[in-house]
Amino acid sequence: MPATDADLIQRARDLAPGIRARAAAAAEQRRPHDDTIRELIDAEIIQMLVPRRWNGSEASLATMMEVVEILSAACPSTGWIAAFYISHNIYVAKFPERTQEELFGPKGYVLLPAASAADMEARKVSGGWEVSGRAAWGSGIVHADWVLMSGKAEDGPRSFLMPVADVTMLDTWHYAGMAGTGSNDYVADRVFVPDHHVLTAAEFHGGATEGSRGHANPLYSVPFLIAAYCTILPVLTGSLKGALHAFEELVERRVRNFSGVVVRDQQHAHVTLGEMEIATRVASDMARAAYGRAIDILNSRPFTFDDRLAIKGHTAFVSRHCRETVNRMMAAAGASSFHTGQALQRIWRDLNTVCSHAFWDWDSTCELVGRHHLGLAPNHPLV
Repeated sequence: MPATDADLIQRARDLAPGIRARAAAAAEQRRPHDDTIRELIDAEIIQMLVPRRWNGSEASLATMMEVVEILSAACPSTGWIAAFYISHNIYVAKFPERTQEELFGPKGYVLLPAASAADMEARKVSGGWEVSGRAAWGSGIVHADWVLMSGKAEDGPRSFLMPVADVTMLDTWHYAGMAGTGSNDYVADRVFVPDHHVLTAAEFHGGATEGSRGHANPLYSVPFLIAAYCTILPVLTGSLKGALHAFEELVERRVRNFSGVVVRDQQHAHVTLGEMEIATRVASDMARAAYGRAIDILNSRPFTFDDRLAIKGHTAFVSRHCRETVNRMMAAAGASSFHTGQALQRIWRDLNTVCSHAFWDWDSTCELVGRHHLGLAPNHPLV
């Protein structure tokens, strides 16, 4: 019997200490820890959004928020990969039933990276497409069994599903932040993709497809970018919670050089710690508000442009708030916190990397909102 929502949240809590203990090793190895991926599968966390008809939990979106936030507090890189694997099962449910059976049937889940900005060409051939190209930012490629590559086909943009054996992973992930994600590039060279493994960009981004309409749950018809915002929000807030935990530990034990002053006894430390706790709590509350808005709309009506822009703005604001908060933590933590063995500096690098993502870029989001207020057409495709 599939795990309940309560089961999934408790299992995430149970796994968190081990994931935290392996976080530094994952960053050093530049890839998710094998034991962690195995534990997430065994706990049925990866399967949580797979439709029930394919033996998944079909858990609520709100439960995904709770689970990913817990995992990200333990290790931002692990939270990021888990969030992608969890939510990308939604994408599979958008494809025809024949494809869903092919991907979900063997194991009841898919480990799927999904590159949405690939340098790619695809030409129509008998029964399908011949696809060549390179996909950057391949989060999930290290343990993948299938891959999704989206880009330009000869008749417009499309998304293509391919077995991981048909592509080549490149060792490109040498990043200071989110090092443990192993988000390497992957390359397709004249790969044949049958028609039932292909969706147009309009179908994939718009939400509802022939495949998704076979499920009563409206979650499987969620627009692509709304799903992306719900994927990232708990990574941001969970990572900030992990940073706060590391910051609290530093305050508890820090003694200032030369003066010998115990930091935890200083009023300034009390004020700073209080500020960081409030800021972290507010970030989580804001993320839940955005989730709540998305869930309410999902269960009642189609998403409008105003809806998508509002949730994009909310996500970008949370991202900026988390970045500014962790930067203040790092500035207040003292020079020793920059030691490579300190968790805070790793999470600081991780959050700054995540918050630089194009999907929730602050400046372009603000420009879009301002233009929309003045009745001007959007000048950016990511809405």
